Amino acid sequence: MKHDLTQMTAHELGKLYARGKASPVETMRAVLARADKVNAAINALCLIDAEPALAAARSSERRWKKGKPLSPIDGVPVSIKELVRVKGWPASMGSKLTDKGPADADAPAVARLREAGAIVFAQSTSSEFGHKGVTDTPLHGVTRNPWNTEMTPGGSSGGAGAAVAAGLGPLAIGTDGGGSVRIPSSFNGLVGIKTTYGRVPNWPPTLNGDFSNTGPMCRTAQDCALMLNAITQPDVRDPTQLPADDTDYLKALKHKPKKPKVAFLLRMSEHPLDIEVAAMVTRAARQVEKLGCAVEAIEAPPFPHAAAGKSFITQWLTNSARLLEIYPEARHGEFDPNLLAGARAARERYKVSDVVNALAIRREMGVAWNLFFEDYDFLLTPTVAVQPFPVLKNAPDGLDGKPNMMWSPYTATFNLTRQPAATVPCGLSSRGLPVGLQIVAGHFKDAAVLALAGAYADAHPLSHPALPLKERIGEGVNPETQ
Repeated sequence: MKHDLTQMTAHELGKLYARGKASPVETMRAVLARADKVNAAINALCLIDAEPALAAARSSERRWKKGKPLSPIDGVPVSIKELVRVKGWPASMGSKLTDKGPADADAPAVARLREAGAIVFAQSTSSEFGHKGVTDTPLHGVTRNPWNTEMTPGGSSGGAGAAVAAGLGPLAIGTDGGGSVRIPSSFNGLVGIKTTYGRVPNWPPTLNGDFSNTGPMCRTAQDCALMLNAITQPDVRDPTQLPADDTDYLKALKHKPKKPKVAFLLRMSEHPLDIEVAAMVTRAARQVEKLGCAVEAIEAPPFPHAAAGKSFITQWLTNSARLLEIYPEARHGEFDPNLLAGARAARERYKVSDVVNALAIRREMGVAWNLFFEDYDFLLTPTVAVQPFPVLKNAPDGLDGKPNMMWSPYTATFNLTRQPAATVPCGLSSRGLPVGLQIVAGHFKDAAVLALAGAYADAHPLSHPALPLKERIGEGVNPETQ
């Protein structure tokens, strides 16, 4: 039986390699061929390093033939978001203003993936400096969603999400400072996780400090687990890393929580919520209950969302304002206009006391959520309040025709509190677009979050498009039936 290697998960590829039914070289060639065919339609990958990737695949093939793979993901292609340092590649940050010379070292996650034998073959697109939840930049243009190329894949790890959904490698590294792993994972029908802050070491320090996390974006919880087994290893370059532990995330998927107490929160506040997203996530919460969980609907978060949002925006925009000092004023017009506007507004609007107050609010909400997770094992929410919306918009249109700036109220809370949060697909809308369910737990419960996501995904699997939708229409496929 002939396998389409571009549609295999990393877990499946490892099994094929072990049985000699496929090879890393065949997989790498298939992924490169697919990228030649579909990347132009979605613009997910801004750099493809083909020859070194094929050389790495040949080395991996030799290891598998000897029965000595470095790990279960040896020989599996992985793309890396352009905000994450890769030796020999430009650290472009999605910006025209950055130095485009080759980086001199790998970031911790990249180094650990190479040590595990994964093939680091491509760089994926991001919004500029990861500043917004969609993916388009003056440097690389517009990245599109494989489910419907007129729609955004989300962001800021939009290229990573689009690449995995389109079969351009089953593994991707994204970053998440306010939802940038979870938003595009939701919009592309993937499983993605932001672990407890410090569990995955980061280097170099990012513009947004301890908001930012590095994390896996995959089609399955199994593949996320395989990646976490590699990238959660210590790295001395991150002074905020957590101590090493002996968690085997793949084995942990088998240990489903026994009768956990689960809270279900449909709204963080009085923000707009797509009616179909609300219905789908409510149905998903009932399906989680059938997995043996005691699910209780709650009406409000334990800490006022308005105060949390103000804290986040104050810190986020004042961090962005540093760019105006790092790069010469004569070149400020080369920034994404949205990034420039936010940075300028922060410089004019906020005082030192505002930042101090924002940090105090962050501590207070951290206590409130810690106490919440003393009472509940998990929290369920929508991942995003809306379905994927058209490209070239920083926010979807609201019912009043004006931009809905509250389209993603669920994710950034847990960057502030540093708790683990994952997203898992809970189906396709009537428009054929993926919708995500967010699962959150207390600090250091990363494996438990992923296990519940995996249990839900196993019970409710999602099939991905064989080609980007635009190309499928050209083949006579009716998108309304997908």
